[in-house]
Amino acid sequence: MADIEHTGERTASGGTIAGTPSRRSAQPADAGGRTTIADSVVAVIGGIAIRDTDGVHSVGKGSSKALGAVTGRMSASSSLSRAVKVEVGETQAAIDADIEVEYGIPIHELAGQLRTHISDAVETMTGLDVVEININVSAVHVPGDDSADEDSAGSGSRTR
Repeated sequence: MADIEHTGERTASGGTIAGTPSRRSAQPADAGGRTTIADSVVAVIGGIAIRDTDGVHSVGKGSSKALGAVTGRMSASSSLSRAVKVEVGETQAAIDADIEVEYGIPIHELAGQLRTHISDAVETMTGLDVVEININVSAVHVPGDDSADEDSAGSGSRTR
């Protein structure tokens, strides 16, 4: 990628045009420049791809999910960017994701699906090459345990 000098106008061949007024044409110009994509943008894209994958109960670890539930003010994008960590370079990205899976789902197959969905989404939307996706399964969601968890949180006992 060529660096662009901002001290004068440049032609496509690299020569400088002195004193020529800027004109817009109907044809698209081959304008150069730099596009910077924030880590949080890649994290949200990856998080949405994860959330949309069958077998994933939730994105994030217990503490980050609890913080979002308590505050109630966190946007979906900010909670996704907390649960999905990324490192973005000029052309590559590495992603770490914390998830909770549904009981009965083969985790090794789900991890493969997640890697495909995440890399497809990030590469399509950003043009970055996803070089690594680490999946941390922090919990298994068992259907029917939600009400028992809520009851135990209020009473301090798991028995009814």
